[in-house]
Amino acid sequence: MVNWARMRDCWFDVDRVPELLERVEHQDDAQAWKELGWRLVLEHDLVSPASFAALPDLVRLAPRSAQARGLAGRILVRAAGRHGCDDLLADCTDAIREFREVLGRHLRSRPADYLVSFRALLAVEEEYHWANALEGFTDDINHVECPHCGVGVMIVIGGFGCYSQVWAGAKEIRRDLRPAGAEELHGTGRWMHEIAVRDGQDVLANGISYLFGKAECPHCASVFNVADEYTSANRPVMR
Repeated sequence: MVNWARMRDCWFDVDRVPELLERVEHQDDAQAWKELGWRLVLEHDLVSPASFAALPDLVRLAPRSAQARGLAGRILVRAAGRHGCDDLLADCTDAIREFREVLGRHLRSRPADYLVSFRALLAVEEEYHWANALEGFTDDINHVECPHCGVGVMIVIGGFGCYSQVWAGAKEIRRDLRPAGAEELHGTGRWMHEIAVRDGQDVLANGISYLFGKAECPHCASVFNVADEYTSANRPVMR
């Protein structure tokens, strides 16, 4: 049983979250979901003890509620942050395992909230940097450093093209990205790509092939793996 008297939310209250959870369990209350959202996830990376205390209830509601899936995912995306609640997160092992199964079934149905649920699955698998980075590849922009010359390189993947970019004074220099073939993918990239292909998410699968492909540095012309450089700079060190 949760001792809610010790579970402050992001606004330092201890009584509102259990009341709101009870409301949304019995009816689809849009206002209650909205308040839960900003009490459990504040701004960019801030979560609280109540966030993890609420996670099992959110997972229980997740098979029938897009709001519950989305909020549980947003909490887990921030699980690697400095929230001071590692003990509470450890207590959520069973709920996270159940959430993985819920998301797997849900993604196979090709739902309207596919990207939100896909990012939640990445967080469940502790791929926090990708859960935070993916925007659906309509116009995704990521920043990496060339491992050879150290210049900052912008990686663009989307409807406007797939390229690496640097600025030399007022001059823009671009180089086309080189996507990885399905047979070249391995590890996390292969797993992500296989799920997207399985579920008919062509734009997502295509974007992943570029994200885990190679880029040419427009400054020094060296070639590097985009995902390796982004992961090296952004994957959090788990405690």
